[in-house]
Amino acid sequence: MQLLNIKKLKFLHCGPMSIQVNADEIIGLSGASGSGKSLFLRALADMEPHDGVILLDDLNQQDIEAHLWRQKVALLSAETSWWFDTVGEHFDEIAEDSLSALGFSKDCLQWSISRLSSGEKQRLGLLRIMQNKPEVLLLDEPTANLDKRNTQLFESFVKQYIENNSACVIWVGHDLEQLQRISPQRYEIEEGRLINVD
Repeated sequence: MQLLNIKKLKFLHCGPMSIQVNADEIIGLSGASGSGKSLFLRALADMEPHDGVILLDDLNQQDIEAHLWRQKVALLSAETSWWFDTVGEHFDEIAEDSLSALGFSKDCLQWSISRLSSGEKQRLGLLRIMQNKPEVLLLDEPTANLDKRNTQLFESFVKQYIENNSACVIWVGHDLEQLQRISPQRYEIEEGRLINVD
């Protein structure tokens, strides 16, 4: 089953780029700093001006309001934003097993946002975007601030999610060893072009 279909995507100095991402698939994406990796994810999430066609199954990105599209195609930025004082205020409901799978107890819902480390924000940010059961996860260097144990928890959680929900992932990172481990297909952005490096 084809899930995400990107045709002749252009943004800023990059493109055209075309790629298909299937259900249950993780695509690894690398490239030099400033090459356009984050802008690529932002264009897919309809947060960056762009040209081209982006389809989720038969649904065209241009035929749906941006905030509704982002419920289906969810971006976890390298720096997450938080707008309430405590963790729990950002969740409608959250299963305790989901928290524990990422190394948290239910007590974390009472924590002040100001006490969170960058790594804690990334893991909780992942849980926050998953509240809408997105069909596509766009992950921008999601484990850059995590230690080895929490990186393993994060990777396992994402893999389990896509298996259980027939979702797909585009995972941006600089750790090539990690991308080789989690992604059967890897791409690189180089001089504005999307290149298959496998």
